[in-house]
Amino acid sequence: MTNDSARRRIPPSGINLFQLIYVLIREFEEKTGQPALNLSLGNPDIVPVEAIRELRAQEQRGPRYELHTYAEDRNLDFFCESLSRAFTGLDYTRYPHLKAVPIPGIKTATALLPLACGLHLGDRRRFHVVTNLPAYDVMGTWTSSYLASNRVVWPLSPDDGMSLSVPRLEEALRHAGVERPDLVFVIRPGNPASRGASEGEWRALIEFCISRGSRLVNDGAYTTLAAPGAHTPLARVAVDYPDLEWAELYSLSKAFSDPGARLGAMVGSREFIEDFVLIKGNTESGPVPSMMTAYARLLADPPLARTIMDELFATYRARLDFLVPRLKAAGLRPACETDAGFFTLWRTPDEAFGIDLRDEAARRGIARAELYNRLVIERTGLVGVHFSGPQGSDEAYTRYAVCTDVLAPTFQPRFTRALEQIQPRYRD
Repeated sequence: MTNDSARRRIPPSGINLFQLIYVLIREFEEKTGQPALNLSLGNPDIVPVEAIRELRAQEQRGPRYELHTYAEDRNLDFFCESLSRAFTGLDYTRYPHLKAVPIPGIKTATALLPLACGLHLGDRRRFHVVTNLPAYDVMGTWTSSYLASNRVVWPLSPDDGMSLSVPRLEEALRHAGVERPDLVFVIRPGNPASRGASEGEWRALIEFCISRGSRLVNDGAYTTLAAPGAHTPLARVAVDYPDLEWAELYSLSKAFSDPGARLGAMVGSREFIEDFVLIKGNTESGPVPSMMTAYARLLADPPLARTIMDELFATYRARLDFLVPRLKAAGLRPACETDAGFFTLWRTPDEAFGIDLRDEAARRGIARAELYNRLVIERTGLVGVHFSGPQGSDEAYTRYAVCTDVLAPTFQPRFTRALEQIQPRYRD
């Protein structure tokens, strides 16, 4: 009889980071009989408001044929135009060099981007994609593992608050021996580094991409969760550069607490969008059309849409205002300030629970960030997500999110006791 693992075509050893965390949570809860203090979730814990649920129901019940067939790349009821205006203030239809297409979520679109940049048309060993670390690394996994191409790591640093430093990008390319990357892919506002991008950061990066002939893409999933003045969408700046090949990805998942809608849009330079649509047509058949028309109706009422987005932002901000000061008071050091999104990112300490994490990590043969997160979960039930910097670096981070009600009376006393136990120490 053949062993099941021998029949696998993909090695089972590469366990997904979040699968590991689920295991650690289960072990803690089975051992203690208590629910974990789960700050690892990166998905909204709030359902869409009733007005959205009612619009979705109305559209699904409708007899209109377009609501019950493949959407493909059709922009039903001017959904893309309304979404772009609501998220960025930009009316891309005023610019003949721009175009947009609905997408069934950002993650799927991300996987297609290297192909939309022509990876499959030449020697993929000569194709290069730049991505940041630390990051929610979907693009890095697709580029280096699934598509067997080349990924160049553009490191973020707490020294400048995890900003998009073009000099650091240029240094990474020099080190890799790459003059012209085919694609530069960033996430702003970031995950896990929840900070926005300024107009100046975008202009420096745009000018770099134009000079090298590189395409530029931003995952803008957290665009609507930025504090006033904390983030400028790429689209607001890129529109001034007709020579730039670019795209920005938006989603309703975080803006309206509706990840189940599987709906967003990609806005960018016309030729890039048209290349993407060619690949998309052989991969998926578009979003659920009734979802698209429901949100087109919502976004056609800007005051209502703005009210919903503002109330959601206020909910997360109140949670962050509770969490961040307490983590700082406990001795943890932020990698950057959280001015967008619902994540907080912290530098991993050198000691915790009286344990030298560097020595213990070396003894166990695991990364210091993972060791710290394991210990905190095992001993306190406080759950984060661990991230490391580029290979060979000493950078280690822990992400704590507020996609759980940290203001609940049942959460706060246990959270306080957990922080008292950790006793983080840094050597510098």
